[in-house]
Amino acid sequence: MTDEKKYTYLGFAQKAGKLVSGDNSVEAKIKAKGGRCLVIANDASEATKEKFSRLADRCQVPFILFGEKERFGDAVGKSPRSVLLILDQNIAGQILR
Repeated sequence: MTDEKKYTYLGFAQKAGKLVSGDNSVEAKIKAKGGRCLVIANDASEATKEKFSRLADRCQVPFILFGEKERFGDAVGKSPRSVLLILDQNIAGQILR
């Protein structure tokens, strides 16, 4: 799947209420076992990448590194975001392809 399609799916997830964004919100939701797929921006800080990839591994949430913070924000109608958590299994499956 192209990156453009992934951004489109992120927008769909946001509109459907099936996406959590922002470090604190994403961390809390992962710990509550609520996520289906974690998306980490390629241009996130190394500390953020490490923190969230370890958290995802520990909580058994699949994750991918892709995209840019600015584009994430544009896709979901918010300010730039380093991490996004997809809550819907079908959308997560499309993003993980």
